[in-house]
Amino acid sequence: MIEYRNSRPATVIGPMGRLLTADTLPPTDTSRWVASRKAQVVVAVESGLLTLEQVLARYNLSHEEFASWQRAMDRAGVSGLRVASVRRERAARRRSGPAHLRLIPG
Repeated sequence: MIEYRNSRPATVIGPMGRLLTADTLPPTDTSRWVASRKAQVVVAVESGLLTLEQVLARYNLSHEEFASWQRAMDRAGVSGLRVASVRRERAARRRSGPAHLRLIPG
């Protein structure tokens, strides 16, 4: 059951299947961002639990950093948010060269 407060949900199902509330999100002083914590924050915004502006202020994040979390989660789920996954993806892009120099098959 989803409970609403001021047209925003008070609880949502998080990425690990547990209920999330504003109080159960990672602490505001989080300095070690593991994949599961990043996923909770992304789900909080996407479900309307918190606004993007609230999350950026609460966790002192940039738009770019949050957007990179969203892209990684869209592409590969929670595992895409792991640092090792990001490093592998960056290395693969470097090996294939700059995007503007890549050949398009055809």
